[in-house]
Amino acid sequence: METKRRRIPGIFIYIGLLLLGLLIYMYISSGYRNEDTSYTNDNLKNDLKEDMVYAVTIQQNSEIPTGTVDVIFNDGTEKIFYTPDVSETGKLVEEHGEGVTFRMLDVKRESLLERFLPYIFMGIALAILAGIILAQSSAAGGGNGKILNFGKSRARKISDTKIKFSDVAGLVEEKEELEEIVDFLADPGKYIKLGARIPKGIILVGPPGTGKTLLAKAVSGEAGVPFFSISGSDFVEMFVGVGAARVRDLFEDAKKNSPCIVFIDEIDAVARRRGSGLGGGHDEREQTLNQLLVEMDGFAENSGIIVLAATNRVDILDPAILRPGRFDRRISVGRPDVKGREEILKVHTKNKPVGDDVDLNKIARTTSGFSGADLENLINESAISAAKDNRPYINNADIEKSFVKVGIGTEKRSRVVPEKERRITAYHESGHAILFHELSEVESVHSVSIIPNGVGAAGYTMPLPEDDNIFNTKKKMLQHIMVDFGGRIAEELIFEDVTTGASQDIKQATATARDMVVKYGFSEKVGPINYETNNDEEVFLGRDLGHARAFGENVATTIDEEVKKIIDYCYEEAKKIISANMDVLHKSAELLLEKEKIDGNEFDALFNDGAKLEPEM
Repeated sequence: METKRRRIPGIFIYIGLLLLGLLIYMYISSGYRNEDTSYTNDNLKNDLKEDMVYAVTIQQNSEIPTGTVDVIFNDGTEKIFYTPDVSETGKLVEEHGEGVTFRMLDVKRESLLERFLPYIFMGIALAILAGIILAQSSAAGGGNGKILNFGKSRARKISDTKIKFSDVAGLVEEKEELEEIVDFLADPGKYIKLGARIPKGIILVGPPGTGKTLLAKAVSGEAGVPFFSISGSDFVEMFVGVGAARVRDLFEDAKKNSPCIVFIDEIDAVARRRGSGLGGGHDEREQTLNQLLVEMDGFAENSGIIVLAATNRVDILDPAILRPGRFDRRISVGRPDVKGREEILKVHTKNKPVGDDVDLNKIARTTSGFSGADLENLINESAISAAKDNRPYINNADIEKSFVKVGIGTEKRSRVVPEKERRITAYHESGHAILFHELSEVESVHSVSIIPNGVGAAGYTMPLPEDDNIFNTKKKMLQHIMVDFGGRIAEELIFEDVTTGASQDIKQATATARDMVVKYGFSEKVGPINYETNNDEEVFLGRDLGHARAFGENVATTIDEEVKKIIDYCYEEAKKIISANMDVLHKSAELLLEKEKIDGNEFDALFNDGAKLEPEM
């Protein structure tokens, strides 16, 4: 059991600094009189002649015959000035200062105590400040003498992790790969007898929110070993050498507690590829990475320390850290499929009261592309919605409301929208919905709304994914471009004018069409050649500056022509479909103006049949 170390409040350091500064100021200011350098004996002579002076006091310095002159005027003001000869100034006062109170003081003799008193005060203040800093460092760092604890690892040690594999849903294969790590940590002797070398490091790769950190904690919980958790950004500081010191300190602690797990979250913050920026090779981040490489390679065989790391940018990691002997294994933790999403939903609703109308399988099918964190947030928002309505359980309406809130944004029902804009939005969204309904390769309509939402959109059309697709086809990408243009085409057909509301649709359609040409080889004229210039792996400034386009102007012109050809084809095909369904377009818009929001069943009822079209390719 870890003992809590008492920490001295940082306010004492500030008090010590303030005291030190005050004493230094007092010492410096005590050595100087507030002398007026512009005032001289001539000024004093004139003031004496005009009877403006009440009293004069001359204090002789030890450096004879110099001194200081203190002049008090009849109006109560005072001036102090330096005189190079006290006897000369004294004669001047005696000749012209009739009636003026005059004193000539002898040289002031300072005792040794008075002379060295300021230095004594400064020494005491420095000793107090040093004591506070050392005490703070000792309390925070266990007496290891590291000033301000800069070199101390910031890893949090968890000795009794409660999370088990049963708490991690939807990651069956990933858990299977980690089970042998658990077995090794629980019984390393079995592997050592056979001369087996357990992987020193395992890197978990996947999008944000897919459960990488949860998996690492579950490994620790299953094995019953200490768990050191730290983020990659915790290593790097503005002070050179601090990151490397923290790496050394982390692994020193890990060796003392082996067998154990060291988990580095967001390792890309410290393990980016070296030599890819504009600076030299000795910056703080690279020194930290070098130390991490040394520590991982310096373990004794089967030392019982396993390093787990997580990142969603494995493409930018330094190759040296991914080689066998450091991170031996790479486990991909992707977004869950429909079965995995249903299992995750069961975990997150296990301790929440759920109504009979909530169908977790339907929710799982509706939430294609959601990560585990997204699903947890969806259920949490639903619970908040139920509590807000003073209902003791979550019903399907709460799920639907939260689904829109999480996926699109909170509906702004209170926003006042002019009737003309409501009408334009109704036709715009109906245009999208008709294409979703009519085209064979795209999803069905889940809901259509003309209620403004939190992301600034005037309305939305939400599709309902039926399957988790791994690949996109040429036909499907073309039909998605057609759907993108549905809103603009509806505006053009009904109002003979267009608005800026389709700007994001146009941007999305253009990006898809360009990817079809330069990335996926879907253009017969360009051919199956990758002309993509925005390579995700080349994200560094140094590389970007030196990057040249890998094709000439003729190819660039051809690419632009092919992109426009795809856009023009999709626009015309989408226009034909919407023109053929003008009656549905009008009925859908009128229904939206009346109800503001309709679901997929209400929209499907506007069609006489449910057959989907397949445009000629």
